[in-house]
Parts: sequence; C-alpha cells; structure tokens
Amino acid sequence: MEEFLNRNSKLIIFSLLGLILIGLGVLSYKIDIFSSGDTVEVLNSTNAGPESPQDEQGNIVVEISGAVEKPGVYKLKNGSRIDDLLISAGGISSDADRLWVEKNINRAAKLIDGQKLYIYHLGEVSAKNTGSIKLDQEVLGVSNQNLSNLVNINTASQSELEKLVGIGPVYAQKIVEGRIYSNTEELVKRQIIPQKTFQKIQNEISVY
Repeated sequence: MEEFLNRNSKLIIFSLLGLILIGLGVLSYKIDIFSSGDTVEVLNSTNAGPESPQDEQGNIVVEISGAVEKPGVYKLKNGSRIDDLLISAGGISSDADRLWVEKNINRAAKLIDGQKLYIYHLGEVSAKNTGSIKLDQEVLGVSNQNLSNLVNINTASQSELEKLVGIGPVYAQKIVEGRIYSNTEELVKRQIIPQKTFQKIQNEISVY
C-alpha cells in the first residue's frame, strides 16, 4: 500500500485538487443563483412601494376660500367629505356667516377633484344680493327681471327645486346634499343630475 502511494502520489494530489476545484465551481454557481433571486425580489418590492402611480391616484386636490382660518389648496384622500376639508382648513373663522353655513353646506357631501368651496363672511350674502346685482347680470348675461326668476341652486329649498322641469324629489335632494356649487355645470360634472336633465333647466338656474 505504501509503495502504491509513493508511485501514484502525484496522481492522487492532482485528483484531489480537481475535486476541490469542481466543488468550488458548484458552490459558486449556487451562490449566483440565490443572489440573482434576491435581486429580483428587491426590484419587485420597490416597484410596488408607496410611490407607485396607483397610490398617487388615491388623492384629490381641492380649494377652499372665504371665511376659513387657513384658505388654500389641499390634497386629500379620494372619498373625503366637505367636513374633512373644513377641518384641514382649521374650521370656519369667527366672522363666517354661520347661519348660511348651517343652511347651505352639507358637511357630509363628498368632494371631487378640482372642486372649490367658498364660505361667506357675515353680511356678505345680503350685500351681494342687494349691492352686486349689476355684476351678476354681467356674469350671467341676463336682465334684472330674468335674474330674479332664476332658481339659486345654492339656496333654494327642495320644494323650489322640484318645480324645475325634470327635477323630482330624488334629484332635488341630491342637489341640496351636494352644496355648495361654484357654477351650474357642476351639477353634471359631479354627477348630481344627468346631462339631458341639465339641458332642460340650465337657463332657469344660477349659483347666485
């Protein structure tokens, strides 16, 4: 046996070295596979993170002005209510027309992207009705007589709204709950009433 080892010592050494190299190669190959798998997982995790476009679509941008503590433009979650916007703006200010707010602002109404909410100051509504009639005529393009006949969708009662063509109790209630409106076209944009119904009443309504 000793004689065999002496004769073949070089062959045995080379064989051992070969086995070691083969083992190292196999081990390196397995490490590469595992490392590659980890890299793929990390990339997938990053793409699904909070900065993805899908998350960005969950927000809306709205504006509030007038008699509030912090007027401005706010980014809120989709599905937010008017009450959420009022809270973000610090609430209504001390000089707000609180009676008008209670009658015309539905705090539970949902906001839509791009919507603007205006809160009147105390005395501003009466001043607008008596001292700004000329401005309203210019904006609406109607005479004084026609203006007085228009139904103000921001202040009209449900029964007054139901007198409009195509407006029944359901649509009238939705109009009241959706207040306040910056323009009459919001009735369609906010899906309060259908386009066909709006075309029937567009010349009979105003937001002033």
